[in-house]
Amino acid sequence: MFSLAPPALVAAALPGQPRAAETAFPFDIGHFFGVQIWQLTPLSVLAVICLALYLWGAIALWRRGKRWGVATTISFVLGCVVWFLATGAAVTRFADELVSVLLFQQLTLMVVAPPLLLIGSPGRLLLTAVPRTGLGRPVLRMALAGYRSPVSRVLLHPAVAIIVPLLAFPALYFSDAISWVLAQPGGHGLLLGSFLLLGIIAGAPLWSRDPLPRTPSYVVRLAEVFIEIQIHAIFGLILLLSTGPRFSWYWEDPEAWGISRGFDHAIGGGLVWSYGELPLLIVLIVILSKWRNRDLRTARHREAEEDAALEQYNAYLAAQGRVDER
Repeated sequence: MFSLAPPALVAAALPGQPRAAETAFPFDIGHFFGVQIWQLTPLSVLAVICLALYLWGAIALWRRGKRWGVATTISFVLGCVVWFLATGAAVTRFADELVSVLLFQQLTLMVVAPPLLLIGSPGRLLLTAVPRTGLGRPVLRMALAGYRSPVSRVLLHPAVAIIVPLLAFPALYFSDAISWVLAQPGGHGLLLGSFLLLGIIAGAPLWSRDPLPRTPSYVVRLAEVFIEIQIHAIFGLILLLSTGPRFSWYWEDPEAWGISRGFDHAIGGGLVWSYGELPLLIVLIVILSKWRNRDLRTARHREAEEDAALEQYNAYLAAQGRVDER
């Protein structure tokens, strides 16, 4: 699933954590991402359905001779593959035993899969590929109704992008609500579905290439990313420094894995710090780059307007000079 070298080095330096000889998982990466058809979850099947519908739309546009970006298509395909593996591979079963595996699923569905899906512009593909007659007509009407809905504007409010990581990390885990949810029938699947939905809602203003009913300014986007980075950092640090169990569902040591529960928490904290922060750092760079490019375009446009106004004024002065000479 992930390399143990960095978390092991960090955890070995912490008090109460097992040494390197005690921290090797008994399974390799193939055990984590192995897929068996009869063990697929509804959420992983939904990923396959979304991928099939997207490819149907893209191929339909190409057959009509209309342009649709190959890179855009690849991004959505990768997003669906990541979504499928995070919810349909063997890693889903191991999340019942290790909080670090659950955090891996959560981070994948909240900060890795949503950017790939959003860059794929599924909304624009829907409006372009779906026919405007027959069954396509009510589909387009529902899509436009959702776009114009007040609910969409509320969900895309900048405050929501801050509330989402607060609820999904500190509130969910430190209140031990995570244990209650996992104890419910189907709770794990609903939890993963919620993570993906929340990740898409929070990531839409930052990554979406589709038109949105509300588009925040670059200053607001930077503030959102900065605050989310701080939430991840504090949450990951608390887990990284844990020396014992914190959640009732994950109370006993996972003896089958040969590690302590505190080390399990430390791995989860290391994932939040590294795996969860990298996409946020990337979006931070992208926002700054887009902001700079917009300012350069604005400056060039303003300069062209000023040059045109100056030329017009000079022409006016020249005309006045000729009148005076007469």
